[in-house]
Amino acid sequence: MPNATAEHALTTPEALRPWITGVRTVSVTDPPVEAFVHLPDAVTKVVLRVGPDGHRDVLAVGPRVRAGYYEGKAHVSCVELRLGPGTARPLLGVPAAELAGRVVPLDRLPGRAARRLADEVRWLDPREAVPHLAQVLPELLSAGTDPARTALLRAGVDALSVRTDRTPAQVRDVARELAVSERQLRNLFTEGVGVSPKHYARINRVRTVIDRATTAPWSEVAAATGYYDQSHMTSDFRALMGVPPRSYFTGRLPATSPCQAVPGR
Repeated sequence: MPNATAEHALTTPEALRPWITGVRTVSVTDPPVEAFVHLPDAVTKVVLRVGPDGHRDVLAVGPRVRAGYYEGKAHVSCVELRLGPGTARPLLGVPAAELAGRVVPLDRLPGRAARRLADEVRWLDPREAVPHLAQVLPELLSAGTDPARTALLRAGVDALSVRTDRTPAQVRDVARELAVSERQLRNLFTEGVGVSPKHYARINRVRTVIDRATTAPWSEVAAATGYYDQSHMTSDFRALMGVPPRSYFTGRLPATSPCQAVPGR
């Protein structure tokens, strides 16, 4: 049976790249046969969601510290913008940590830019949303960001992320390299990413394990993603995904929950 959920990564316009790290569309034409999995994700997103009845919501979706397993809904389409580290406060008016685990209508947030953004994109055809944002978002954000602080935060994010040519650094080493204390680094991440540096690294490693699991033995995947050993990897995976890796990849998943309603509907 064909997959009822279609996902497509879109090219991020050059004008958005200082603030947006990725754009994708997601559409569900029929109820998914399998559970719809929301992976842990240390990213805040802005989502234009069109429901089965045509109702439109513009939402801020905060970082997700653990996986969620849901029953899907049919005839839903979304455009998702992944905010870069340090973009949440100037755009949404709150630190990213205040949105962790939450879905909030954009026009309920205190940021003037957030409310204007909600008004700008709510009634656009999803295909028009990204080109339109490339015109308005730089104006909304250029005056509200701290370039030096953002650059420091993004250097920390890069150092703690798995790359094909290296394993991620330890938090204490990243702080030393950036000439900040571990407490300062933690504050940077809490405001600009929404989770601590340690939890960011755990999420990034587990997502990398999911991406690489079918390409190499477990022990090699563990070593390449910065784990001490396979047991360490399994422990982290279970904590964030709810099941160990072998169960996840053989479809033995936790029970699903009903798809969450949008607040205020």
